[in-house]
Amino acid sequence: MEQYHHHYYSSLYLNLLLLFLSLISLAVATIFYKHKSQYHRHVNLPPGRRGLPYVGETLDFLSTGWKGRPENFVLDRVREFSSNVFKTHIVGKPTAVLSGAEGNKFVFTNENKLFVAWWPDSVNKIFPFTETSSVAEESRRMRRLLPQFMKPEALQRYVGVMDDVARRHFASSWEGRDAVEVFPLAKNYTFWVACRLFLSLDDPERIAEFVVPFKDVATGIFGLPLDLPFTAFRRAIRASTYIREEFLTGIIRQRKSELADGKNADVAKTQDILSFMLMATDDNGERMSERDIADKILGLLIGGHDTASSTCSFVVKFLSEFPRIYDRVYEEQMQIARCKAATGEMLNWEDIQKMKYSWNVACEVLRLVPPLQGTFREATTDFVFNGFSIPKGWKLCVYMQLYWSVPSTHKTEKYFPEPEKFDPSRFEGRGPAPYTFVPFGGGPRMCPGKEYARLEILVFMHNLVKRFKFEKLIPDEKIVVNPIAVPANGLPVRLFPHNA
Repeated sequence: MEQYHHHYYSSLYLNLLLLFLSLISLAVATIFYKHKSQYHRHVNLPPGRRGLPYVGETLDFLSTGWKGRPENFVLDRVREFSSNVFKTHIVGKPTAVLSGAEGNKFVFTNENKLFVAWWPDSVNKIFPFTETSSVAEESRRMRRLLPQFMKPEALQRYVGVMDDVARRHFASSWEGRDAVEVFPLAKNYTFWVACRLFLSLDDPERIAEFVVPFKDVATGIFGLPLDLPFTAFRRAIRASTYIREEFLTGIIRQRKSELADGKNADVAKTQDILSFMLMATDDNGERMSERDIADKILGLLIGGHDTASSTCSFVVKFLSEFPRIYDRVYEEQMQIARCKAATGEMLNWEDIQKMKYSWNVACEVLRLVPPLQGTFREATTDFVFNGFSIPKGWKLCVYMQLYWSVPSTHKTEKYFPEPEKFDPSRFEGRGPAPYTFVPFGGGPRMCPGKEYARLEILVFMHNLVKRFKFEKLIPDEKIVVNPIAVPANGLPVRLFPHNA
C-alpha cells in the first residue's frame, strides 16, 4: 500500500509539474506570437537585435558604460548594421536608437509632435511624485517653473553666491593638503551650490550628511530595476525616502512657517526655488503639497549637482594632462583675479563673459566625456525615419522608446576630426556644426539649467587654477559610466599651491 501511495503521489507531482511547464510554454508562446505579430505589422523595421527575453541588450548597454566606452554600444551597431538607426531592447522596452547629427536634428525638431519625453518605470519608483502623475508630467511642470530662476537677470545674481561657496569650499577642503580626491570634493561643491540657491541652505556640515544618499539615488536611477536586497535600485529607493523624510520635509515646514509668519514674504518669490514653490498656485488656486515640493526639490538637487560635478572633475583631469592648455586657462583667470584682488570683490556676470577660452576647454571636456549619455523619448504615433518604420506600440502593448545618444556624434570623425584628441580650438569662431555638439540636448527640451551649469563650472575653474597646479596620481585611471561619467578611483591628484 505504501508503495502504491508513493507511486501515486510521484505520478501526481510529475503531472502537476508537466501541467505547470505546459502553462508556462503556452504563456511564452502567446507572448512570442503577439510580439511576432507586432513586428510583422511593421515590415520595414530598422535592423538590430532583440537580445534576451525581457533583459534584451540592457547588460550590453550598461557594460559599455562600466568599461568607460558608452558610445561603443551605439557606434558598434551603427557599423554592424550600416545604418544610423537600429532597433534594440533595453530597460525592459523595445528601443529605436537614432544616431548622428541627422538623428539629433530629427529628434529636436519633432519634439512633442512624434514623441514626448519618457523615463523608465524605475524612475517613477524612485521619484513617486503622486499616484495621478508621472515623471514626464512633473518634468513639464518644472519646465514652467524653472525659467523664473534660470533667466539671465536671476543668473547674474547667482555668480557671486557661487563664488562665495567656491571660496569657502576650497579653503576648507583643498588648501593645506598635499593631495585630494577630486570627484567627491567636486560633488560637495556642486551640492553645496544647489542647496544654497534652491533652498537657501548654507550649513556645510548638514549638507555633507546627505551627499552619500544623493549619490545612491543617482546611481540607481538607470540601473537594472531589481527591487531586491543589496541592489543599487533598492538603495536608491531607500535613499530617496530618507532624503525626503529626514532632509527636505523639515526644511519645507520651517520655510512654510516663516512665510506664514510674514518673514521674508516680500522677497519669497525671488529668494529661492523652495519659497517660490510654497507660494505658487495652480489654475484652481491650489498650492502644492509638501510631498510634491519635496519630490520636485529632490529631482532638482539630483539634476543640479551630479552632472556638473562630473564635468568639474574631468576639467581637472584634462588640465593636468595638458600643461599648455592649463597655462592659457591660468592666464585668463588670473587677469580676472588681479582685478578683484584689491577690493576682494566676488566674481560677477561681466567676469564670466571674459572666460571664453576656459569655456572652450569645458566644452571640449563635455564633448569627450558628456556626463549623461542620452535621454529617452516615447513615440506617440507611427512614423518613418530614413526609410525605416518606427511603430507606436511594440511588444505587450508597451510603447516604443527613442534613445538619443550623445556620444554618437561627439566622437565621430565626420563631425570632429581626430575625435579622441583634446582640442579646445574646435569651439573657436563658429564652433561645431549644428546638431553635432549636444551635451545639453536641443529643441524644446534643451536643458533649462545649461547656463546655470556653465556658471558653476567656470566659477569652479577660476577658484581652482588661481590656487593650484596639480598632477594625477593614477596616470591611466579609467572612466566609468553608471549612469554619470565618473573617474573610477575618484581622480586623486597632488596639489602644488601657487603661493608655496
